Amino acid sequence: MPKKNKKSALYSIENVSFAYQLGSQKVQALQSLSLEIPNHSLITFSGPSGSGKSTLLNLMGLIEPVQAGEILFQNEKFSEMSKKRKNEIRKFKIGFIFQQFHLVPVLTAEENVEYFLKRQKLSHDEVEKRTRDSLEAVGLWKHRNKKPSELSGGQKQRVAIARAIAKRPEVIIGDEPTASLDQQTGREIMSIFTEMIEKENVTIILTTHDPMIKSYSHLDFHIQDGQLLKSRHS
Repeated sequence: MPKKNKKSALYSIENVSFAYQLGSQKVQALQSLSLEIPNHSLITFSGPSGSGKSTLLNLMGLIEPVQAGEILFQNEKFSEMSKKRKNEIRKFKIGFIFQQFHLVPVLTAEENVEYFLKRQKLSHDEVEKRTRDSLEAVGLWKHRNKKPSELSGGQKQRVAIARAIAKRPEVIIGDEPTASLDQQTGREIMSIFTEMIEKENVTIILTTHDPMIKSYSHLDFHIQDGQLLKSRHS
């Protein structure tokens, strides 16, 4: 497979604003934010809690609708996509690692990874292979028969990471994906992400407060009060 052009934009974010309504109060999460995210890169968003980082990830992951401005994914405008097209992108092109894991409590670790793969209509053998490979990559194959209630917070996070890896998406979006992990495990996960970028042409987009995670990034965007303050190339 030919490598993608590192300079081409995976996402183009143009004057995006977003506000939440909390009771009678309107909270402005993003304010006229514009930036581009290149293909085949590891991108981090840093900044204080409540700065709008998670909101931006939710917009890019098609979890929240764009209220103002425009987001383009591979030159397609979100505003012009049908519901079916958005579902296709969520199913096949984006892997999302949530801060609160979002594992299905009645399913085992193995079944949690398999669940989304089966929705992709993959063969039984391919589902089994991807599930095993991803759980082994995060060091959890021996815990594959445990349900989320039997796993520690760090183990749940690694299942969530394995689930995203197994999809083999074009982009993985992670909201503080290493926050529940010790530094050694965090470095192991970052090494997996780096290898995916090099071998599978994946783009990794993460929010983080951790300098260790930022040390792996090709480009760090610092966001505060819903605005882009600066960006840093490694």
